[in-house]
Amino acid sequence: MSELLQHLANTLILGGTYALLGIGLTLIFGIMRVVNFTHGELYAFGAYSVYLVTAFFGLNFFLALLVAIAAGCALGAALELVLLRPTRGADIDITMLIMIGAWIVLQNSELLGWGGVAKSIATPFPEEPLVMGPVSLSWLRVFVLVVALLLIGATYLVVDRTKLGKAMRATFQDSDTAALMGVNIGRIYTVTFAFGSGLAAAAGALLGPVFIVTPTMGDLASLKAFAIVILGGLGSITGATIGGFVLAGAEEIGAGYVSSGYRDAMGFLIIIAVLLFKPTGLFSRAERVG
Repeated sequence: MSELLQHLANTLILGGTYALLGIGLTLIFGIMRVVNFTHGELYAFGAYSVYLVTAFFGLNFFLALLVAIAAGCALGAALELVLLRPTRGADIDITMLIMIGAWIVLQNSELLGWGGVAKSIATPFPEEPLVMGPVSLSWLRVFVLVVALLLIGATYLVVDRTKLGKAMRATFQDSDTAALMGVNIGRIYTVTFAFGSGLAAAAGALLGPVFIVTPTMGDLASLKAFAIVILGGLGSITGATIGGFVLAGAEEIGAGYVSSGYRDAMGFLIIIAVLLFKPTGLFSRAERVG
């Protein structure tokens, strides 16, 4: 039982960051109909941003997280303005090729700038774990869970309770009608891509200190983000949130009771099984983003 509780606690921590990845990707696809192959590189960009700010500029770790999220938003906005806006309305295969090219450029830029050696990020948290009965967690992991949940909650508030969120939902439902009602579609696309990119960077900034930072860390993260979105249902924030925790749970249980070597495979096996019975995903919502 104690081992199971430990795995459940790890699931919560990992699931929160997975949910951030999935929400960011489902927002971009749901509203813009863009398959964002750079999502994993934005995740890696967030981790490297924290490393840069703390190791080279000596700034506070918590301030570095804010800088990384802001930098992720800025990079996402630049990608949308430079690469996607000129090709808006083009066939999906054209935008897919553009985003694949951007993914390759970003990853090789990280490899050129940082080299292939893994980096570790120092944090101000004590090494002694937080012990709660049979469960032992590092303070860093507890912090990651709290921040991830706060960001998920903030995303729900923005999408459901703000004027910007209403415009985003209207664009998701019918962009032509939304434009006739006065919604600036171009602005919504840029903000959406920046917002989703910021969430991906936040996930990388949070998990970077937990693991290690490498130029290829975004590859598996990107696959998992797509898996979460497909599992939860395209365009559903709620589905992406739950899908993130489901994938994390499958990985933790698989690693704990089958083999750590099958950790990543277990999650994808669960997704394959789900999609065989419900191809639209567990929580697909056709009417709106939310």
